[in-house]
Amino acid sequence: MQMGMHTDTERCVRAVQSKDARFDGWFFTAVLTTRIYCRPSCPVVPPKPENMTFYPSAAACQQAGFRACKRCRPDTSPGSPEWNQRADLVARAMRLVADGVVDREGVPGLAARLGYSTRQIERQLLAELGAGPLALARAQRAQTARLLIETTPLPMAEIAFAAGFSSIRAFNDTVREVYALSPSELRARVPKGRAASTPGALTLRLPFRAPLNPDNLFGHLAATAVPGVEEWRDGAYRRTLRLPYGHGIVALTPQPDHIACRLTLGDLRDLTVAISRCRRLLDLDADPVAVDDQLRTDPFLAPLVDKAPGRRVPRTVDEAEFAVRAVLGQQVSTAAARTHAARLVTAHGEPVDDPEGGLTHLFPAPEALAAVDPESLAMPRTRRTTFTTLVGQLADGSLNLGVESDWAHTRARLLELPGFGPWTVDVIAMRALGDPDAFLPTDLGIRRAAQESGLPSTPAALTARAAAWRPWRAYAVQYLWATDSHPINFLPV
Repeated sequence: MQMGMHTDTERCVRAVQSKDARFDGWFFTAVLTTRIYCRPSCPVVPPKPENMTFYPSAAACQQAGFRACKRCRPDTSPGSPEWNQRADLVARAMRLVADGVVDREGVPGLAARLGYSTRQIERQLLAELGAGPLALARAQRAQTARLLIETTPLPMAEIAFAAGFSSIRAFNDTVREVYALSPSELRARVPKGRAASTPGALTLRLPFRAPLNPDNLFGHLAATAVPGVEEWRDGAYRRTLRLPYGHGIVALTPQPDHIACRLTLGDLRDLTVAISRCRRLLDLDADPVAVDDQLRTDPFLAPLVDKAPGRRVPRTVDEAEFAVRAVLGQQVSTAAARTHAARLVTAHGEPVDDPEGGLTHLFPAPEALAAVDPESLAMPRTRRTTFTTLVGQLADGSLNLGVESDWAHTRARLLELPGFGPWTVDVIAMRALGDPDAFLPTDLGIRRAAQESGLPSTPAALTARAAAWRPWRAYAVQYLWATDSHPINFLPV
């Protein structure tokens, strides 16, 4: 079992006393005298150390009888970076909880996806997070409910069921217990004059740990955008989303202290999942200070980090989609890969209505792609075999790239597929699986950047040098790629 930061009382007290926002989401401060829990950066006067106790999750605070601070709103902290940098059972379970699996499939469904018994899952989560899967899901429902209460004019009954509660009573009791306010009192606190969203359309802020450099993050998404599925418009990256209960459209705009997020959902029950996937896409739960501090220890990487700190790894909202696109992009230019993907979208994607125009389809599901005639694909025969094998295994479930997947096992499975070499496997590991240590030593852009930076440029020598960058080699890839003038490295104008 891993021991979280909340067990280091002295370090936690220092973070609280200095109001250090870098630790928001790493742990929560519960104040014994007021029975309130806060994020480390709470603006109020810090309590005396003897009155503080620390928990690893908001759910653990709530389970211990503490309510959320009305000033710092700890439930809106960035998520713990632990769940994105680890591949053990607890991390995989937390990624599934964030993706709404407990609400849709219950704890047995969570356990089945992970291949463990419900008792094992509950025991490990309780030991490390101080709360079991039901309590963690309940805390997430409370946060979703608060968001809907404060940003929409929806009736409370609709909000209750959209947030995942089984009854109005459970909704009322949970909101009152967590926030010490009734749902109507929460809504009454919203500043007057704020523009009300129309049902199905939400505007919210996605927090992150500073610094965040948006250049390569949004540049990559915009430069590789598949027409009909993605676009860059008016300073925002927009795309369609395939969600459990329907589809959605999201617009994400970088701001100095948050990402502005505008969501249009066919079914509001998809809100929690949509937010989770957008955060994952933009790597918003990363700890950039820890990443950059380690990479700076290499004298050749240090100037690249100092020039533009806070680079994130652009990821994906749909792991299967990204794997397909990685195959389409093998040994061709970015423009050619977009063209191949756009043809598939037009022929096999599901049409959607975009109120703002511009987006037309969901990216085709593996089941639809598995039915494609290989002879209709404008690519070499060997790559057709790679494509058809991949989509066939994704469609029948023999290959799983979801958030619960075991990184090492999935890499091994991918390497068994025809046409899958180390580059394709590692780019899928980096951007779809979310492995922060994925590395691309054979990538031509990386080798060229390494040579220009004074690093070894042969794959073997570069891999040996990169051992000192672990477990953050995927971030080193972003800094090395950024030395090039390719459009993926620049925020679109």
